[in-house]
Amino acid sequence: MRDVCGEAGLRAAPPASRRAKNFEYSRMFSGLERSDPKISSTLSSMRVLGIDCGSEYTGFGVVEETADRKLVCRVNGAIKLKSGTPMAAKLEKIFADLTAIIAKYQPEIVAIEDVFYAINVKSALKLGQVRGVAMLAAASSGLQVAEYSPLSIKSAVVGYGRADKHQVQQMVTRLLGLASPPQPTDASDALAIAICHIHTAATTNRYAAVSR
Repeated sequence: MRDVCGEAGLRAAPPASRRAKNFEYSRMFSGLERSDPKISSTLSSMRVLGIDCGSEYTGFGVVEETADRKLVCRVNGAIKLKSGTPMAAKLEKIFADLTAIIAKYQPEIVAIEDVFYAINVKSALKLGQVRGVAMLAAASSGLQVAEYSPLSIKSAVVGYGRADKHQVQQMVTRLLGLASPPQPTDASDALAIAICHIHTAATTNRYAAVSR
C-alpha cells in the first residue's frame, strides 16, 4: 500500500465521537440527482474517504474541507494487488488496508463510484466484488457510503462529465493545491470521488438552508 500527502501526527478524534458526528448529517447518498435535500451538515468541517475500486489497483484518498472551506488532502495512494493472486486473497487485503486507513484517518463518510458498464462480464463481476468489500469495510467501521456515477464525479470536479483521467488528475491537483499530480491515476480518481461528495453535500446544505 502506497500513500502520500498525509500529515505526521494527524489529529484523531475518538472513534465514538466521530461516529456520533457522522450520524448527525450523513445518510446513504446515491448521486447528485438523487441527493436528499434534507441532509444537512452540522459540522464546521468534513472529512471524506474516496475509494476508486479496482481488481489490480484500488485507489484511496482522504480529503477534508476545513472550517474556512479549504480542501486539504490528508492522504492518498493505491492498494496494489499482485497479478495472479487468488481473488479471495485480494479482497482480504483490500478490506484490511481500507479498514486500517479508516482507523488512522477517521473519515466521517466513505464515497465510492457507482456501478457502471464494464468492458466485459468478468471485469464487472470482479469490480462488484471489490465494491462490496469496500462498502463492508466502511459499514464495519460504522460509516455510511455515498455512491456517485462517473458522470457526476467528473461534472463536480472538472465541470465536464466526459473528462478524461488526465483532466481529472490535473483538476484534483489544482483543487487540493498539491505539488505534483497524485500517482497512480487510481489515487487521483479516489480524491475526485471524495471532492465530489464534499461539493454535493455543500450544494445540499445550501438548498436545505433556502428551503427553511
